[in-house]
Amino acid sequence: MTKTDNSTQTWATIDWTPAGVVMIDQTRLPRETVYVTCKTYEDVADAIKTMIIRGAPAIGVAAAMGVALGAQQPAGDFDAHMERVFTTLAATRPTAVNLFWAIERMRRFYAALRGKPLTEIQAALAEEAQAVMREDIDICRRLGRNGAALVPDGKTVLTHCNAGALATAGYGTALGVIRAAIESGKKIDVFADETRPFLQGARLTAWELQQDGIPTTLITDNMAGHFLRSGRIGCVVVGADRIAANGDTANKIGTYSVAVLAKENNVPFYVAAPISTVDLKTASGEGIPIEERAAKEVTELQGVHIAPEGIAARHPAFDVTPARYITAIITERGVAKAPFTDSLRALVSQP
Repeated sequence: MTKTDNSTQTWATIDWTPAGVVMIDQTRLPRETVYVTCKTYEDVADAIKTMIIRGAPAIGVAAAMGVALGAQQPAGDFDAHMERVFTTLAATRPTAVNLFWAIERMRRFYAALRGKPLTEIQAALAEEAQAVMREDIDICRRLGRNGAALVPDGKTVLTHCNAGALATAGYGTALGVIRAAIESGKKIDVFADETRPFLQGARLTAWELQQDGIPTTLITDNMAGHFLRSGRIGCVVVGADRIAANGDTANKIGTYSVAVLAKENNVPFYVAAPISTVDLKTASGEGIPIEERAAKEVTELQGVHIAPEGIAARHPAFDVTPARYITAIITERGVAKAPFTDSLRALVSQP
Protein backbone atom coordinates (compact mmCIF):
# COMPACT_ATOMS: atom_id res chain seq x y z
CA MET A 1 0.00 0.00 0.00
CA THR A 2 1.45 3.39 -0.98
CA LYS A 3 0.43 6.90 -0.02
CA THR A 4 0.64 9.95 -2.26
CA ASP A 5 -0.06 13.58 -1.42
CA ASN A 6 -2.74 14.78 -3.83
CA SER A 7 -3.76 17.92 -1.99
CA THR A 8 -3.86 20.01 -5.17
CA GLN A 9 -6.32 17.81 -7.08
CA THR A 10 -10.07 17.38 -6.88
CA TRP A 11 -10.85 14.68 -4.33
CA ALA A 12 -12.70 11.41 -4.88
CA THR A 13 -13.60 8.66 -2.44
CA ILE A 14 -12.41 5.61 -4.39
CA ASP A 15 -11.43 4.68 -7.92
CA TRP A 16 -10.08 1.75 -9.95
CA THR A 17 -6.83 2.61 -11.71
CA PRO A 18 -4.04 0.72 -13.51
CA ALA A 19 -1.87 1.24 -10.40
CA GLY A 20 -4.46 -0.29 -8.05
CA VAL A 21 -7.48 0.76 -6.03
CA VAL A 22 -7.00 4.40 -5.08
CA MET A 23 -8.92 5.85 -2.13
CA ILE A 24 -8.77 9.00 -0.07
CA ASP A 25 -7.33 8.35 3.39
CA GLN A 26 -10.20 9.43 5.63
CA THR A 27 -8.09 9.12 8.77
CA ARG A 28 -5.99 12.08 7.59
CA LEU A 29 -8.84 14.49 6.83
CA PRO A 30 -9.28 17.41 7.25
CA ARG A 31 -5.62 18.18 8.01
CA GLU A 32 -4.35 16.81 4.71
CA THR A 33 -5.71 15.19 1.55
CA VAL A 34 -3.75 11.99 1.03
CA TYR A 35 -4.58 9.16 -1.36
CA VAL A 36 -3.77 5.52 -0.66
CA THR A 37 -3.10 3.06 -3.48
CA CYS A 38 -4.05 -0.51 -2.60
CA LYS A 39 -2.09 -2.91 -4.77
CA THR A 40 -3.45 -6.17 -3.27
CA TYR A 41 -6.72 -7.40 -1.83
CA GLU A 42 -4.96 -7.57 1.55
CA ASP A 43 -4.28 -3.84 1.25
CA VAL A 44 -7.98 -3.23 0.63
CA ALA A 45 -8.95 -5.38 3.62
CA ASP A 46 -6.53 -3.42 5.80
CA ALA A 47 -7.91 -0.10 4.53
CA ILE A 48 -11.43 -1.18 5.50
CA LYS A 49 -10.33 -2.42 8.95
CA THR A 50 -8.39 0.73 9.78
CA MET A 51 -11.12 3.06 8.46
CA ILE A 52 -9.00 4.56 5.72
CA ILE A 53 -12.26 3.97 3.88
CA ARG A 54 -15.53 3.82 5.83
CA GLY A 55 -19.25 4.24 5.34
CA ALA A 56 -21.40 1.26 4.40
CA PRO A 57 -21.80 1.90 0.63
CA ALA A 58 -18.13 2.88 0.24
CA ILE A 59 -17.07 -0.29 2.06
CA GLY A 60 -19.19 -2.28 -0.37
CA VAL A 61 -17.52 -0.64 -3.36
CA ALA A 62 -14.10 -1.21 -1.80
CA ALA A 63 -14.88 -4.88 -1.21
CA ALA A 64 -15.97 -5.35 -4.83
CA MET A 65 -12.76 -3.74 -6.01
CA GLY A 66 -10.79 -5.83 -3.51
CA VAL A 67 -12.21 -8.98 -5.09
CA ALA A 68 -11.28 -7.76 -8.57
CA LEU A 69 -7.81 -6.84 -7.33
CA GLY A 70 -7.42 -10.30 -5.79
CA ALA A 71 -8.17 -11.86 -9.16
CA GLN A 72 -5.20 -9.97 -10.63
CA GLN A 73 -2.78 -11.57 -8.18
CA PRO A 74 -0.95 -14.78 -9.20
CA ALA A 75 -2.16 -18.03 -7.64
CA GLY A 76 -1.80 -21.76 -8.15
CA ASP A 77 -5.25 -23.10 -7.28
CA PHE A 78 -7.25 -20.09 -8.47
CA ASP A 79 -10.56 -21.18 -6.96
CA ALA A 80 -8.93 -21.65 -3.55
CA HIS A 81 -7.19 -18.31 -3.91
CA MET A 82 -10.46 -16.53 -4.71
CA GLU A 83 -12.12 -18.16 -1.71
CA ARG A 84 -9.37 -16.65 0.47
CA VAL A 85 -10.04 -13.27 -1.13
CA PHE A 86 -13.77 -13.48 -0.34
CA THR A 87 -13.14 -14.70 3.22
CA THR A 88 -10.49 -12.11 4.02
CA LEU A 89 -12.62 -9.20 2.86
CA ALA A 90 -15.72 -10.52 4.64
CA ALA A 91 -13.81 -10.63 7.94
CA THR A 92 -12.98 -6.91 7.97
CA ARG A 93 -16.04 -5.31 9.62
CA PRO A 94 -19.20 -7.07 10.82
CA THR A 95 -22.00 -4.49 10.95
CA ALA A 96 -22.28 -2.91 7.48
CA VAL A 97 -24.34 -5.31 5.38
CA ASN A 98 -23.25 -3.62 2.12
CA LEU A 99 -19.86 -5.31 2.58
CA PHE A 100 -21.44 -8.76 2.43
CA TRP A 101 -23.86 -7.74 -0.33
CA ALA A 102 -20.97 -6.65 -2.55
CA ILE A 103 -18.89 -9.75 -1.82
CA GLU A 104 -21.83 -12.03 -2.57
CA ARG A 105 -22.49 -10.16 -5.83
CA MET A 106 -18.87 -10.61 -6.88
CA ARG A 107 -18.90 -14.27 -5.77
CA ARG A 108 -21.92 -15.03 -7.95
CA PHE A 109 -20.36 -13.15 -10.85
CA TYR A 110 -17.13 -15.11 -10.49
CA ALA A 111 -19.01 -18.42 -10.34
CA ALA A 112 -20.64 -17.61 -13.67
CA LEU A 113 -17.21 -17.02 -15.23
CA ARG A 114 -15.66 -20.37 -14.27
CA GLY A 115 -14.12 -22.18 -17.22
CA LYS A 116 -13.30 -19.01 -19.13
CA PRO A 117 -9.72 -17.85 -19.79
CA LEU A 118 -8.06 -16.20 -16.79
CA THR A 119 -7.53 -12.88 -18.57
CA GLU A 120 -11.24 -12.77 -19.43
CA ILE A 121 -12.18 -13.50 -15.79
CA GLN A 122 -9.85 -10.77 -14.53
CA ALA A 123 -11.18 -8.18 -16.97
CA ALA A 124 -14.81 -9.08 -16.24
CA LEU A 125 -14.36 -8.86 -12.46
CA ALA A 126 -12.64 -5.48 -12.81
CA GLU A 127 -15.52 -4.20 -14.94
CA GLU A 128 -18.11 -5.53 -12.50
CA ALA A 129 -16.39 -3.79 -9.58
CA GLN A 130 -16.42 -0.52 -11.49
CA ALA A 131 -20.09 -1.11 -12.28
CA VAL A 132 -20.75 -1.37 -8.53
CA MET A 133 -19.08 2.04 -8.12
CA ARG A 134 -21.02 3.68 -10.96
CA GLU A 135 -24.30 2.23 -9.76
CA ASP A 136 -23.66 3.50 -6.23
CA ILE A 137 -23.33 7.08 -7.44
CA ASP A 138 -26.52 6.78 -9.49
CA ILE A 139 -28.35 5.20 -6.54
CA CYS A 140 -27.31 8.04 -4.24
CA ARG A 141 -28.59 10.64 -6.70
CA ARG A 142 -31.95 8.89 -7.04
CA LEU A 143 -32.16 8.45 -3.28
CA GLY A 144 -31.38 12.14 -2.82
CA ARG A 145 -34.17 13.17 -5.15
CA ASN A 146 -36.63 10.91 -3.29
CA GLY A 147 -35.69 12.50 0.01
CA ALA A 148 -35.46 16.13 -1.04
CA ALA A 149 -39.22 16.65 -0.83
CA LEU A 150 -39.17 15.67 2.85
CA VAL A 151 -36.72 18.42 3.82
CA PRO A 152 -38.53 21.57 5.01
CA ASP A 153 -37.51 24.78 3.27
CA GLY A 154 -35.91 27.51 5.34
CA LYS A 155 -34.91 25.21 8.20
CA THR A 156 -31.79 23.49 9.53
CA VAL A 157 -31.07 19.80 8.91
CA LEU A 158 -29.27 17.89 11.65
CA THR A 159 -27.08 14.95 10.69
CA HIS A 160 -24.92 12.52 12.64
CA CYS A 161 -21.64 10.92 11.53
CA ASN A 162 -20.79 11.10 7.83
CA ALA A 163 -23.16 9.72 5.21
CA GLY A 164 -21.94 11.78 2.31
CA ALA A 165 -19.73 11.35 -0.73
CA LEU A 166 -16.96 10.11 1.57
CA ALA A 167 -19.19 7.28 2.80
CA THR A 168 -20.21 6.25 -0.72
CA ALA A 169 -18.70 6.23 -4.19
CA GLY A 170 -19.96 9.80 -4.52
CA TYR A 171 -22.81 12.25 -3.69
CA GLY A 172 -23.89 10.50 -0.50
CA THR A 173 -27.01 9.15 1.18
CA ALA A 174 -28.01 11.49 4.03
CA LEU A 175 -25.89 14.27 2.53
CA GLY A 176 -27.26 13.28 -0.87
CA VAL A 177 -30.73 14.20 0.42
CA ILE A 178 -29.34 17.54 1.61
CA ARG A 179 -27.55 18.17 -1.69
CA ALA A 180 -30.68 17.30 -3.68
CA ALA A 181 -32.84 19.58 -1.51
CA ILE A 182 -30.45 22.48 -2.16
CA GLU A 183 -30.32 21.66 -5.88
CA SER A 184 -34.14 21.83 -5.91
CA GLY A 185 -33.94 25.43 -4.69
CA LYS A 186 -34.55 24.99 -0.96
CA LYS A 187 -32.76 27.32 1.43
CA ILE A 188 -31.38 25.09 4.17
CA ASP A 189 -28.31 24.84 6.33
CA VAL A 190 -26.78 21.91 8.21
CA PHE A 191 -25.90 21.17 11.82
CA ALA A 192 -23.32 18.37 12.01
CA ASP A 193 -22.81 16.39 15.21
CA GLU A 194 -19.08 15.92 15.79
CA THR A 195 -19.69 12.17 16.35
CA ARG A 196 -17.36 10.98 19.08
CA PRO A 197 -15.07 9.13 19.33
CA PHE A 198 -13.89 8.97 15.69
CA LEU A 199 -15.18 12.48 14.88
CA GLN A 200 -16.63 11.64 11.48
CA GLY A 201 -18.91 14.67 11.73
CA ALA A 202 -16.20 17.10 12.77
CA ARG A 203 -13.50 15.77 10.46
CA LEU A 204 -15.45 14.51 7.47
CA THR A 205 -18.99 15.90 7.19
CA ALA A 206 -17.91 19.45 8.06
CA TRP A 207 -15.02 19.22 5.57
CA GLU A 208 -17.13 17.71 2.80
CA LEU A 209 -19.98 20.23 3.09
CA GLN A 210 -17.49 23.09 3.33
CA GLN A 211 -15.95 21.90 0.05
CA ASP A 212 -19.41 22.22 -1.54
CA GLY A 213 -20.12 25.64 -0.03
CA ILE A 214 -23.10 24.34 1.97
CA PRO A 215 -23.65 26.40 5.16
CA THR A 216 -22.66 24.10 8.02
CA THR A 217 -22.37 24.49 11.78
CA LEU A 218 -20.47 21.95 13.85
CA ILE A 219 -21.92 21.01 17.25
CA THR A 220 -20.83 18.54 19.89
CA ASP A 221 -22.96 15.42 20.27
CA ASN A 222 -24.38 16.54 23.61
CA MET A 223 -25.74 19.75 22.07
CA ALA A 224 -28.22 17.92 19.81
CA GLY A 225 -31.03 17.91 22.39
CA HIS A 226 -30.67 21.65 23.00
CA PHE A 227 -31.02 22.52 19.33
CA LEU A 228 -33.79 19.99 18.65
CA ARG A 229 -35.80 21.64 21.42
CA SER A 230 -35.11 25.13 20.04
CA GLY A 231 -37.38 24.70 17.02
CA ARG A 232 -34.60 25.51 14.58
CA ILE A 233 -34.13 21.93 13.35
CA GLY A 234 -36.60 21.00 10.61
CA CYS A 235 -35.58 17.35 10.36
CA VAL A 236 -32.81 14.87 11.11
CA VAL A 237 -31.29 12.85 8.25
CA VAL A 238 -28.79 10.05 8.93
CA GLY A 239 -27.34 7.12 7.02
CA ALA A 240 -27.40 3.44 7.94
CA ASP A 241 -25.08 0.45 8.05
CA ARG A 242 -27.81 -2.19 8.27
CA ILE A 243 -31.60 -1.99 8.28
CA ALA A 244 -33.47 -5.00 9.67
CA ALA A 245 -36.70 -6.30 8.15
CA ASN A 246 -38.80 -4.47 10.75
CA GLY A 247 -37.05 -1.12 10.16
CA ASP A 248 -34.71 -1.21 13.16
CA THR A 249 -31.58 0.54 11.95
CA ALA A 250 -27.91 0.23 12.90
CA ASN A 251 -25.90 3.39 12.39
CA LYS A 252 -22.94 5.12 13.99
CA ILE A 253 -22.95 5.13 17.78
CA GLY A 254 -25.02 8.05 19.09
CA THR A 255 -27.70 7.83 16.41
CA TYR A 256 -30.16 6.20 18.82
CA SER A 257 -29.81 9.12 21.25
CA VAL A 258 -30.50 11.64 18.48
CA ALA A 259 -33.57 9.67 17.35
CA VAL A 260 -35.04 9.63 20.87
CA LEU A 261 -34.44 13.37 21.23
CA ALA A 262 -36.02 14.04 17.84
CA LYS A 263 -39.12 12.03 18.81
CA GLU A 264 -39.40 13.90 22.11
CA ASN A 265 -39.32 17.22 20.25
CA ASN A 266 -41.58 16.22 17.32
CA VAL A 267 -38.81 16.57 14.75
CA PRO A 268 -38.98 14.10 11.81
CA PHE A 269 -36.16 11.55 11.85
CA TYR A 270 -35.21 10.13 8.45
CA VAL A 271 -32.84 7.30 7.52
CA ALA A 272 -31.32 7.47 4.03
CA ALA A 273 -29.77 4.30 2.62
CA PRO A 274 -29.66 2.20 -0.55
CA ILE A 275 -31.75 -0.97 -0.85
CA SER A 276 -28.53 -2.97 -0.46
CA THR A 277 -28.47 -1.81 3.19
CA VAL A 278 -31.83 -3.48 3.89
CA ASP A 279 -31.30 -6.95 5.36
CA LEU A 280 -34.56 -8.87 5.22
CA LYS A 281 -32.81 -11.94 6.64
CA THR A 282 -32.39 -10.11 9.95
CA ALA A 283 -35.81 -9.83 11.57
CA SER A 284 -35.01 -7.01 14.01
CA GLY A 285 -32.21 -4.95 15.45
CA GLU A 286 -31.58 -7.66 18.04
CA GLY A 287 -29.94 -9.72 15.29
CA ILE A 288 -27.56 -7.03 14.03
CA PRO A 289 -23.93 -7.65 15.07
CA ILE A 290 -22.37 -4.58 16.67
CA GLU A 291 -18.68 -4.02 16.06
CA GLU A 292 -16.61 -3.27 19.15
CA ARG A 293 -13.53 -1.24 18.31
CA ALA A 294 -10.37 -0.58 20.29
CA ALA A 295 -10.76 1.23 23.61
CA LYS A 296 -7.86 3.53 22.73
CA GLU A 297 -10.09 5.22 20.16
CA VAL A 298 -12.01 6.55 23.18
CA THR A 299 -9.08 7.27 25.48
CA GLU A 300 -6.86 8.83 22.82
CA LEU A 301 -7.41 11.53 20.24
CA GLN A 302 -5.08 11.27 17.25
CA GLY A 303 -2.50 9.52 19.41
CA VAL A 304 -2.76 11.93 22.35
CA HIS A 305 -4.11 10.60 25.67
CA ILE A 306 -7.25 12.45 26.80
CA ALA A 307 -8.07 10.10 29.68
CA PRO A 308 -6.07 8.70 32.60
CA GLU A 309 -3.62 5.94 31.71
CA GLY A 310 -5.11 2.51 32.39
CA ILE A 311 -8.75 3.63 32.58
CA ALA A 312 -11.23 1.09 31.20
CA ALA A 313 -13.17 2.20 28.11
CA ARG A 314 -15.70 0.75 25.68
CA HIS A 315 -16.23 1.55 22.03
CA PRO A 316 -19.26 -0.03 20.36
CA ALA A 317 -18.99 1.54 16.91
CA PHE A 318 -22.74 1.37 16.22
CA ASP A 319 -26.07 1.40 17.99
CA VAL A 320 -29.53 0.35 16.86
CA THR A 321 -32.41 2.81 16.53
CA PRO A 322 -35.77 1.03 16.96
CA ALA A 323 -38.16 1.54 14.07
CA ARG A 324 -40.67 3.38 16.29
CA TYR A 325 -38.34 6.40 16.31
CA ILE A 326 -37.94 6.51 12.51
CA THR A 327 -40.34 8.69 10.52
CA ALA A 328 -39.34 7.23 7.14
CA ILE A 329 -36.56 5.33 5.38
CA ILE A 330 -35.45 6.91 2.10
CA THR A 331 -34.11 4.62 -0.63
CA GLU A 332 -33.45 4.90 -4.36
CA ARG A 333 -36.66 2.96 -5.00
CA GLY A 334 -38.90 5.13 -2.87
CA VAL A 335 -39.70 6.10 0.70
CA ALA A 336 -40.70 3.44 3.21
CA LYS A 337 -42.96 4.26 6.15
CA ALA A 338 -44.46 2.24 8.99
CA PRO A 339 -45.27 -0.59 9.03
CA PHE A 340 -41.72 -1.06 7.74
CA THR A 341 -42.04 -4.85 7.59
CA ASP A 342 -44.44 -4.35 4.68
CA SER A 343 -43.04 -1.23 3.04
CA LEU A 344 -39.40 -2.35 3.04
CA ARG A 345 -40.27 -5.77 1.66
CA ALA A 346 -42.27 -4.11 -1.11
CA LEU A 347 -39.33 -1.89 -2.07
CA VAL A 348 -36.81 -4.74 -1.97
CA SER A 349 -39.04 -6.89 -4.20
CA GLN A 350 -39.21 -4.25 -6.93
CA PRO A 351 -37.36 -5.36 -10.10
